[in-house]
Amino acid sequence: MSAIGWRLHGNGKTVAPGDVVDPDERLTWPRTIGIGMQHVVAMFGATFLVPLLTGFSPATTLFFSAIGTVGFLLITRNRLPSYLGSSFAFIAPIGAATASQGQSVAVGGILVTGLVLAAVGLLVHVAGARWIDIVMPPIVTGTIVALIGLNLAPAAWDNFKKAPVTALVTLGSIILVSVLFKGILGRLSILVGVIVGYVAALLQGEVVFDAVRKAAWIGFPEFVTPTFDVAVLGLFVPVVLVLIAENVGHVKSVAAMTGKNLDDLTGRALFADGLATTLAGVGGGSGTTTYAENIGVMAATRVYSTAAYWVAAATALVLSLSPKFGALIATIPAGVLGGAATMLYGMIGILGARIWVQNKVDFSNPVNLTTAAVPLVVGIANFTWVVGDLTFAGIALGTAAALVIYHLMRTIARWRGTTQEPASPASAPGGDEPIVHDAVEDAR
Repeated sequence: MSAIGWRLHGNGKTVAPGDVVDPDERLTWPRTIGIGMQHVVAMFGATFLVPLLTGFSPATTLFFSAIGTVGFLLITRNRLPSYLGSSFAFIAPIGAATASQGQSVAVGGILVTGLVLAAVGLLVHVAGARWIDIVMPPIVTGTIVALIGLNLAPAAWDNFKKAPVTALVTLGSIILVSVLFKGILGRLSILVGVIVGYVAALLQGEVVFDAVRKAAWIGFPEFVTPTFDVAVLGLFVPVVLVLIAENVGHVKSVAAMTGKNLDDLTGRALFADGLATTLAGVGGGSGTTTYAENIGVMAATRVYSTAAYWVAAATALVLSLSPKFGALIATIPAGVLGGAATMLYGMIGILGARIWVQNKVDFSNPVNLTTAAVPLVVGIANFTWVVGDLTFAGIALGTAAALVIYHLMRTIARWRGTTQEPASPASAPGGDEPIVHDAVEDAR
């Protein structure tokens, strides 16, 4: 389908057992609007957590996520359902760049990241996506995702210790909700935990509403003009690799659930997310990525209609144009953020390990073992290398180490005949055919 438009699925009211509503179909508009608003709820907790942790404006982030989602739907020709929310992979580089050079430089880093991702998308559209699997096999992808999450651990503690009681309530609520409830409520455990933690903070007098009272009901969000400093751009390079894995995983996940071959959209998806991240960088929003939370909503409802995502984008845009709403979100206190971040950062780290498990990575192979071992220590300890005005921190150095160690050791092992890779040419390096799917998508 190359134009915007949807045919009605059946009677538009029900989805038969075993059936799905395809991207080019829709239910009746009242049902479609309801599902679209449910997508907003699904992305809400994680999307707002990133700007709150990085000091960005929640309203500005929501504004650009809405604009980015519209662009994504248009560029993928309305065939690939997705909401573009805040990427967790940006948290560490934004924090480091803001601390050393200010928020405008961090925004510039986001813009450059988007441009690089868009360029990769154009390359994939022309040349195909197979080279991504060669450069970034599961052992490398899993390592990069894991070190990003574990590198953020000190940031979680910084917020946690400011209000430990509230943080414990928040973290405990997230943990309990994830096992107490099935379906969509269980998938929204982070959002529910944040709400419970917020109530606990409110009862303890930790929430201040002065800014909410002063904020207008209607108005544009605050925009930040990007500036550029080569010294911090190295912090953002690893994020491109994570965004590539997330987008490829999203395409594969939707294809698997709808039974459609969407490989031809991989380049478009990468380009669209790159463009959305670039736009966010132009005005001060957080970088974007495809959202696994919304994959969960589609899996639960069996409705993959892109019409629902147009509704979600429109809803998010309307909310972003209310400064009072943005100010309310900004009142979420440090204790709540610390509790939620403890869970989220740990999840990112473990999702890297999940990629290894899913792809049956063989750690008896010294190439795989070393590729994971060295970069993880570099990332966790936050190794730093200063070259003139350039500073490379744990995530950048860990990512570089993973790529260099894997390809160098693998090349030498093949040259010397010491390789322990499976003899079958069908086997992917470090495991079978790469499985990114939801595991990588969850690691924003």
